Amino acid sequence: MFKGRLGLKTARIPHADRHGLIWLEHGRLLVENGNLVFTTAGTDDLTKGSYQIPFQTVSNILLAPGCTVSHDAMRILARHGTGLLAIGSNGVRFYAASMPLGPDRSQLARVQARLWANESTRIAVAKRMYFLRLGEHLPHTTMDALRGAEGRRMKEIYKMLARQYEVAWNGRRYDRARPDEDDMINTAINHASSALRAAAMIAVTVVGAIPQLGFIHESSGASFALDIADLHRASVALPTAFAATRQAQTTGLADVESLTRRMIGAQLRRQNVIPEMISEIKELLDANDSDCDQECA
Repeated sequence: MFKGRLGLKTARIPHADRHGLIWLEHGRLLVENGNLVFTTAGTDDLTKGSYQIPFQTVSNILLAPGCTVSHDAMRILARHGTGLLAIGSNGVRFYAASMPLGPDRSQLARVQARLWANESTRIAVAKRMYFLRLGEHLPHTTMDALRGAEGRRMKEIYKMLARQYEVAWNGRRYDRARPDEDDMINTAINHASSALRAAAMIAVTVVGAIPQLGFIHESSGASFALDIADLHRASVALPTAFAATRQAQTTGLADVESLTRRMIGAQLRRQNVIPEMISEIKELLDANDSDCDQECA
């Protein structure tokens, strides 16, 4: 963000030549004197005041809680191909996205569709995901076998974290019909996982991938986002959930939900999880202009 007129009538800049994301919260996004201006009440990262937004050189703007946006601002963003996403604090929720957004070419989505449609390449991508999660190459050649091996390892991770954080663990369970009957640790895991899924939806959306085409998950409309979220489940979501549960039990706090959301939000920002997810998506799909132009035409 910087001072100076940005030239709204100039040609659109390709997304390949733009910067990634700008996070905005607690303010108003308006057009003033032909410029896109964000006036904020102040946050931990941004001093109170008005800032001109270089929207032509940014791919997407993430609008966090406490923000309002004018119709004129959305019109200008749409005209110049800059995406606008409404998110929760620190990316723990994904509410909506304006169009257009993401890259101005379809190569990554076409690569994803090609890899997904072929059983052997789909399993190959799934095995790469498991390698990123578990740190080892699984020898299994079917999805059922891969899921079974991953499930056994996850059970051990749950037990290890329970010992580390001194939290009673009686297994992973969640009854959607009776969520109030969950124990505290399962409630914390649910909310940490929901936040991680939202972060993954942001990453999938801004790169222009297809959220419905998951390589491990299948039935959800956000299957690919669930795949990407799982890459950080054991390293981000689960440790945060166990830490939140331990803190709540130690201090006598009953509301583990809000504590978990605050803690997972801080971890998402501190560990740059969303930018890392964006890089992982590109790595997993191994997409570049020349490959896709040759293979996806």
